[in-house]
Amino acid sequence: MDFNKIKEMGLEYAEKGKNAALDLAEKGRTQAKIVNAQSKLYKAQRQLGALVYSLAKGNEENQPLVDKYIEMIANIEQEISDLKASLEPDTVIETTFEDTEEAADGTADAAAEPAEEKPEDDEAKTCPQCGAPVSDDALFCNKCGAQL
Repeated sequence: MDFNKIKEMGLEYAEKGKNAALDLAEKGRTQAKIVNAQSKLYKAQRQLGALVYSLAKGNEENQPLVDKYIEMIANIEQEISDLKASLEPDTVIETTFEDTEEAADGTADAAAEPAEEKPEDDEAKTCPQCGAPVSDDALFCNKCGAQL
């Protein structure tokens, strides 16, 4: 075997290794996006439950706001489905409820995306539309339904 043939084989294997590493990195990024979307889903479902409970407790109705949450949850579920479909079936990491809850609470390793910066002031978050106080993790205003 001559040196040029060995060199060609070495370059071929190096290229295959590089492609495999790039493929694994892309799958890892997709997995991180799935975990992030699952934590968003958990958060939205939790907020929808709190909204429905508060509306029922006050004998109120706000179907347009409930519908916004349901639509947002459906969009997140579709995003998760699309991300999982982009991976080979044997590479999808199934997360449990506890894993998703930890990610939503910020107690899991933050591999997906950098955490949002918290406002430095101690003021409560308010709706930009109506000025009503809203929780820090709210996606919509409970009073007027504006998206936050």
